Amino acid sequence: MIDGTTNIIGVIGDPIEHSFSPIINNAAFEYLNLNYVYLPFHVLSENLGSAIGGANKLNIKGLNVTIPHKKNVLVTLNHLDPIAKEIGAVNTIKFENNEAIGYNTDGIGCLHALENKTSVTNKDILVVGAGGASRAICYQLAHSGINSLTVINRDLAKAEELTSNIKNTGILSDLNYDNMDNLILQAQQTDILINTTPLGMKGYPDQNPILHADEIPEDIIVNDIVYNPIETNLIKEAKEAGAKTVNGVKMLIYQAAEAIKIWTGKEAPKDIMENKLREILTTKIEEKKI
Repeated sequence: MIDGTTNIIGVIGDPIEHSFSPIINNAAFEYLNLNYVYLPFHVLSENLGSAIGGANKLNIKGLNVTIPHKKNVLVTLNHLDPIAKEIGAVNTIKFENNEAIGYNTDGIGCLHALENKTSVTNKDILVVGAGGASRAICYQLAHSGINSLTVINRDLAKAEELTSNIKNTGILSDLNYDNMDNLILQAQQTDILINTTPLGMKGYPDQNPILHADEIPEDIIVNDIVYNPIETNLIKEAKEAGAKTVNGVKMLIYQAAEAIKIWTGKEAPKDIMENKLREILTTKIEEKKI
């Protein structure tokens, strides 16, 4: 029951109606028997600064940050976690001692999702896409003992910029970039392929997978960070090829779990959160069929 002692956590974005974060986070708080509630807040870009300041003054304990605020929110914060500073984007804020501290849990969420299948240590990794999610994932992987990282993107300049920025930190030396024309060739030379593009996302106009089954080696792991639908066309093609797969639900849950730990100090019930999300996504699919 919400009362005067309830701690408020939220998510800010524009738009925000599509977010599944309230569902999975409130399921976690209920399971942990914590007097917390997680709420979505629609915040326009021009109101971002006042929203962060207001949340702090209202004693809100923390926020998740989603599109389009992950970069612009940096200037409103007092401190940044080292990884968030490297990435240049924040998806989690903790308010403490009247200060706002920024974190990025996207990369660690992807890493933990992969670690369900394999260790990334000494692995060659291919990342498709060079946007915000790719940036967070690439920086985290570079810190995680991988052998090499290759970024492929339609806009070659963005892939070059991302790999160059990581190389300048000195955390990983074997960094490469390429364009989408060489995706099939690059896929033959990697241990793990991660799709960070929106291709295959529900509602996205292009539903064609970035690779088909006959183009995917059976001895690699394919991770699609798109979580709606749960099984994208890329994941279907990878399964047909005999490859191991990691769907986007895992990353979503693990990044949320990391945020809960930042806010509360508690280990989140990842199975409970994942089951709740799968239930909601499956229900929506069934409703569409009726």
